Amino acid sequence: MIKVGDTLPAVTLMEYVEVEGNGCSIGPNPVDVAAATAGKTIALFALPGAFTPTCSVKHVPGYVENHDALKEAGVDEIWCVSVNDAFVMGAWAREQQTGAKVRMLGDGSAEFTKATGLTLDLTGRGMGVRSNRYSMLVKDGKVASLNNEGPGKFEVSDAATMLAQAKG
Repeated sequence: MIKVGDTLPAVTLMEYVEVEGNGCSIGPNPVDVAAATAGKTIALFALPGAFTPTCSVKHVPGYVENHDALKEAGVDEIWCVSVNDAFVMGAWAREQQTGAKVRMLGDGSAEFTKATGLTLDLTGRGMGVRSNRYSMLVKDGKVASLNNEGPGKFEVSDAATMLAQAKG
């Protein structure tokens, strides 16, 4: 499992882009994790699935609401990663009104999730391999803090915990 001090996996996530600009075409666009984190501070949080109850009611809204405070604490970008495709993440971004506050990144084949070792096996519930719920503060591609939730918990990966770590 990934730990503090480790470099994020060199994989590509996918992001659904609604508006064309800066060379990005509308629709799914690749996000090279290594290139996208270079020289930046990223508040990354991951969750089991788009449109699921805790994720939609608490996790994503907390980061949207704390966007400005996180930016003031030195965070360049906020990323939400889930084992869903870019189309689902784009629809969820619209529903959650994340706008330019949270980048909703799809890990459709669970490559990032498997490489971090933070998988959650939900095959018994018909959902396959998913991401565990966690957050991490990433500085220049390296994990500065990691907050991994216990099964069924939502206690340490929230935006308030991330904000305290970003300020620290």
